[in-house]
Amino acid sequence: MKRILLSLVVLLGITAVQAATIRYILTVKNTPKQTITGFGAACCDGAMKPFGEDYAPVTLLYGKRSKIGLNIMRMEISPSFTGDNWGDYDWNGSLPSAITVKNRGGIVFGTPWSPPGEYKTNGTAQGGNAEDQGYEKGKLREDCYEKFFPWLNTFLDWMQSKGVNVDAVSIQNEPDWWVNYSGCLYDPADQVKLVKNYAHLLDREKYNGVKIISAEPLGYAKEYFDALLNDQTCREQVDIFAGHIYGHMPLQYIKPVAKAALPYGKEIWMTEHSVTDNIDHLPTWQENLIFAEELNECMLAGCTGYIYWYMRAHWAFCGTGEEKYGSDNKKDVLLPRAFVMSHFSKNVTGSTRLETSKDETSGRTKEEILADFEHSAYIKGDSIIVMNINATENAKAMRIKLPYNVKSGELWLSTGNEADKRCQKSTLDITESTKEFITELPALSLSTYIFTIDKGSTAIENVNQVDDDDTKTYYDLHGRRLDTPHGLCIERSANGESRKVLIK
Repeated sequence: MKRILLSLVVLLGITAVQAATIRYILTVKNTPKQTITGFGAACCDGAMKPFGEDYAPVTLLYGKRSKIGLNIMRMEISPSFTGDNWGDYDWNGSLPSAITVKNRGGIVFGTPWSPPGEYKTNGTAQGGNAEDQGYEKGKLREDCYEKFFPWLNTFLDWMQSKGVNVDAVSIQNEPDWWVNYSGCLYDPADQVKLVKNYAHLLDREKYNGVKIISAEPLGYAKEYFDALLNDQTCREQVDIFAGHIYGHMPLQYIKPVAKAALPYGKEIWMTEHSVTDNIDHLPTWQENLIFAEELNECMLAGCTGYIYWYMRAHWAFCGTGEEKYGSDNKKDVLLPRAFVMSHFSKNVTGSTRLETSKDETSGRTKEEILADFEHSAYIKGDSIIVMNINATENAKAMRIKLPYNVKSGELWLSTGNEADKRCQKSTLDITESTKEFITELPALSLSTYIFTIDKGSTAIENVNQVDDDDTKTYYDLHGRRLDTPHGLCIERSANGESRKVLIK
């Protein structure tokens, strides 16, 4: 991601732009990419103290009615119900938050930091990075491989008994990172051996089709995913390919994995990262735009899910109450970074990303154009969503070209950390059905345009409006079966013929 320059002036609002001043042309194409499952964070935080009844962050962050709209929660699967000596977490600790998220229609998944110590070469949940242990003393013992998935079954069974049907379980948190806290090492061959020979022991039928997530390497290391994809049994067992991006840019590391895995119908999740982590101040607006760029780049790389690290931290979504970080760091009050996330979580969840291209009338190179601002586009039901991040200190005049005529729209605009700048909403000035929209992106801004497709326009080429028909099947633009089709989707008749349709 590019360095964000300090701006002396932040332009407020959208100004009228004449066609003659247009320098940038953003074209949204009718070419579907991945479908977005959602966005979330982890229920793992020293400040959150996930024990007892402390579930304030999820009540603020999760659900369609919340201001932020998260829908995926990550929790630690500690080695046993009572936890271990190398972490502060046990199964019961995250239960209140998990119940709240599930009640709000969300997804809950669990990640082991370590299997039980007695299954490991060092006899402890500790990762192995200690004075009396070597690299090999922190791995799952091969004679205990057959115990791993039955152990996950015990976690799923306990959670189910408490009213939570866990949606997915991961193999391991950061299998490539040798740590002195809870941890377990796997190389790619280890993971293949474990999944290939023993993943069938996970009781998917009993636990509502629970999905398997790959081990989540620290830097989205491609060799871990290639090893699984190249083995047919592993490829059939693993549903979600996941990893972290510490020190690794998504367009370089996630994109090749997504390109290889998406054609097999796999999901691609980024399951942990902290942007501007461990800073001694509340993030500046420029630092929050870095977070927006990371979210956007993960989408461009092919992610179907993005899960941030902590929910509650002064550099996350909910304040901690620690006065040393400033008076705005009030405990369990939404921070500006949460509103940046809301652009994606409230609007992009459930959408399908569309291919885009960006041109300029000045004759500069493509690289120079791309460096100016980031963008992405999506289709969701009757809406086309266009997102732009202008992280420079200059406003950008732009023409947006859309694949369908639109008749109305809304703008979400964020231009600063201040309460009145975090997310301003306004109606777009669209007076007649059109495929183009001229606008100006303020300096240092995050803009989300939500256009409503004009269903009655003849400009919606090759799309038919149809009523529901039980003799036909329907799929989203990513090829996934829809039980309740709505908006733009693919209709398949009994004889196998397919067509693009728009269902009211």
